[in-house]
Amino acid sequence: MGDTSGSEPTGDGVAPEAAFRHLDDPDVPWQRVKSIRNADGSTSSVWEKWLAFSPDPLYLSLYAKWDPGMVIRRHGHYSPHVVFVIDGEMWCGDRHCPTGTHIELPLGAAFGPFVAGSRGTVLLEVMMGDPRSWGDDLESFQHTLDRLGAERLPDPDIDMPTWLEDLRTRWIVDGEETEVASSPDAPLP
Repeated sequence: MGDTSGSEPTGDGVAPEAAFRHLDDPDVPWQRVKSIRNADGSTSSVWEKWLAFSPDPLYLSLYAKWDPGMVIRRHGHYSPHVVFVIDGEMWCGDRHCPTGTHIELPLGAAFGPFVAGSRGTVLLEVMMGDPRSWGDDLESFQHTLDRLGAERLPDPDIDMPTWLEDLRTRWIVDGEETEVASSPDAPLP
């Protein structure tokens, strides 16, 4: 056990310790979490390494790489969320977000849609509570895809913790939560 002097004990009397991760740790794999098909037939994806994913207290810290041209729906999270652009650039709605941009998303707010720049985007993200998201503007997402000649693809399988339900198809439509199939052939409500 490391030096815990000055650390507050947990409920069981054991002092907490720092956890260290590195991007090349074998127990922190890349996960492809979203994909689109681009106008030229290629695929762009969001790739994430979940560096810390805790059920109690619930939070997620991740390192993400977005392939060039990747489009992400306008969305919010069930917790406060922080995004920092480490490398590359992206657009959040009509706002340009170059390297060094810090975005704070309060609980209940939404942002996007996002489009990764021509070199892609590298991000550090932290969700301070339930990290799952909900989309709230199907029209802006579809308009952005159409403008780029892209189409949504089914959600890739991910290694979601067993204690958390996957909500990647959750949307808020007319103030009501609904599920939208991720298949490009499924109609949008």
